[in-house]
Amino acid sequence: MAVASDPPSSIDAREAEHFGRMAADWWDPKGSSAMLHKLNPVRLGYIRDQIDRHWGADETDRRPLGGKRAADVGCGAGLLAEPLARLGADVTGVDAAPENIAAARLHAEGQGLAIDYRVGGVETLTQKHDLVTSLEVIEHVRDPRGFVWGLAEALGANGLLILSTPNRTSTSRLMMITLAEGLGRIPRGTHDWQKFLTPEELCALLRDAGLEVLDVTGLAFSLTRGFVLSDNKSLDYFVTAKRGL
Repeated sequence: MAVASDPPSSIDAREAEHFGRMAADWWDPKGSSAMLHKLNPVRLGYIRDQIDRHWGADETDRRPLGGKRAADVGCGAGLLAEPLARLGADVTGVDAAPENIAAARLHAEGQGLAIDYRVGGVETLTQKHDLVTSLEVIEHVRDPRGFVWGLAEALGANGLLILSTPNRTSTSRLMMITLAEGLGRIPRGTHDWQKFLTPEELCALLRDAGLEVLDVTGLAFSLTRGFVLSDNKSLDYFVTAKRGL
């Protein structure tokens, strides 16, 4: 009789090692993850807007995720997982680098936050979640299609999935690799432009996984305002999708 095998891992070991080396100063706004710190306010604004729309939450409610289960896949040291916990969610954070999870646990403990941090890939999520986030991660996995299916499997009925990722354009190559990595704003070797997905490609993967795409919004950079939400998707973009009831 054939024995069922575990699903193949989404983890790229070289990527996990690369990001694990950044764990020690992940929470330093001037360290190797400085760009993520600059992105976080825009990310949180977008996520909060999608939460309010999807569940009809009051925008003044400080805990709109109260009573809901959330997972952040590729959580690093917890830059997004901690705000999700503060919004009221029961949060699970998953990351392939043990160093990141160690840093995440230590920081959450210092903040008095109870977050279930796990080393591994999306395959470690065995429960269903109301909200799943995975920001700037899919471009680092071995199999984007399998990764999206894993994210979809982690969603419960009427669950919300929010992703962000760089677009595969000449703009992203110039801004993120030639300039950001070339000038040391992002650690060299962080990105492989060939692994970037266009919005059309990512939306097709989501639909193939049985999800309905609700929104696609660009993330642009302004010299006067920094990172901003935009109709321009040539640099980076967010996608929100949902599972049906």
